[in-house]
Amino acid sequence: MPAKNFVVAIELGSTKITGIAGQRKPDGSIAVLSVMSEDASQCIRKGVVYNIDKTVQCITNIIQRLKGQLKSGIKHVYIGVGGQSIHSELNTIIRDISDNMPVTQKIIVDMMDQNRDMHYPDMEILDVELQEYRADSLPANDPVGIQCQKLEGNFLNILQSRRHYQKLNSCFDIAGVQIAEMYLAPFALADAVLTPVERRSGCLLVDLGADTTTVMVYHKNIIRHIAVIPLGGANITKDITTLQIDEADAERLKLRYASAFTPSADVDPTLKYDLDNERKIESTKFIEIIEGRMQEIISNVWNQVPAEFRDKILGGIVLTGGGSNMKNIDVAFREITHIDKIRIANFVTYTINTSNSDINAHDGTMNTLLGLLAKGDQNCWAPEESRNNNLFNDGDATTVSQESLFGQQNTDSTLRTTPRDPNSLPPGVIQTAGEKKAAEVAEREAAERLRAEKEAQERDQKNREEQAKNKKPGLGNKILKWLGTFTDAEE
Repeated sequence: MPAKNFVVAIELGSTKITGIAGQRKPDGSIAVLSVMSEDASQCIRKGVVYNIDKTVQCITNIIQRLKGQLKSGIKHVYIGVGGQSIHSELNTIIRDISDNMPVTQKIIVDMMDQNRDMHYPDMEILDVELQEYRADSLPANDPVGIQCQKLEGNFLNILQSRRHYQKLNSCFDIAGVQIAEMYLAPFALADAVLTPVERRSGCLLVDLGADTTTVMVYHKNIIRHIAVIPLGGANITKDITTLQIDEADAERLKLRYASAFTPSADVDPTLKYDLDNERKIESTKFIEIIEGRMQEIISNVWNQVPAEFRDKILGGIVLTGGGSNMKNIDVAFREITHIDKIRIANFVTYTINTSNSDINAHDGTMNTLLGLLAKGDQNCWAPEESRNNNLFNDGDATTVSQESLFGQQNTDSTLRTTPRDPNSLPPGVIQTAGEKKAAEVAEREAAERLRAEKEAQERDQKNREEQAKNKKPGLGNKILKWLGTFTDAEE
């Protein structure tokens, strides 16, 4: 029976593109209906699109395969944005308040807009996370109504390469796939694996992927820093190939024998690992390669943590992603960061029902994809024979309930025809290129209307002045003028 109420999410990972379809059940669990993957090694590098045509083909293949298994059309999808070009920049906006007046909401909005207008060469502001306000140097969560002479706003701007942002949007446009919502993939992952206590106490979330490692720092429920390091498990595999073995054998050796940390007492200089029936690899050389690269990755991760938060990670370090499965990965992090509290998040906090072996492996590789699926709240179903019709009406007498994955009412089947205020978007939600373009058009039209109104007012004023100037004097004015002349003559 065709599915008629589901959400579809697509993750563009560092080595593959994966699509997933699922729905929320009445008990709050999520049922996975279908999962499809395409190798992206020929079109995506470190999470960044570099071949648009091949990426479009991967997306198209995933959509077609999902539709085939669901036996339904797909109207739109949720996508996750990540990759090497994602990073954050802290920005401070200061506003002087005249005559020690109270802060107004307009001042706050103006400061937010000023921050959004910040220019970063070749970079796009995807999201803004408020850090704090300070009124006369005193912290203020909500400064509206506070009397002060100076208001300071600290904002964390999440940036991405403008070229990659445009390429990503172009891929879905060319593929003919409508975007329901764009999410920062690391934010969806954080929501899926972190506990409220960890976010509140302060924690370091590390997603150890194949080509990249994503770092997020939380403190007091606020994201304080995000960065993507261009190093991952694939680098370790390539290092192993220096032992004169091919990449496939190197990957097998890594999965079987690799340990992120090996105590000196456990190193056996006579031990050799079997490569095949004829060749063996010295364990000491293998250990040296693995530990050398892991130390580099972990050191780079720790260097991303701002100095002012290094002693505030009371919630500890949370490791996830495929790299978190390596033996003694927690010990290796502990050795370098000197943080004892380390948790490996092999799976999401949601209840997932599926027969898919990759998801049921609980190895951290599907956590981001499941986090994106859980974010979807609009029905992605469309009738196969009339996908351009109303989202919830197939043109016949049958009408499908407009409930979303979460049982909420769908009131936006037209999807972003009216651009939203970027300052009011939920954390991690990104405006699509189409939405930004619509906002720019609306802004130009509003500016044109204001200009036209101002010109009309100026013309009216000028006409009134001309009329007053050319108006002939009345009888009263003539008498007054005559009396004035008579008085002057007598004097």
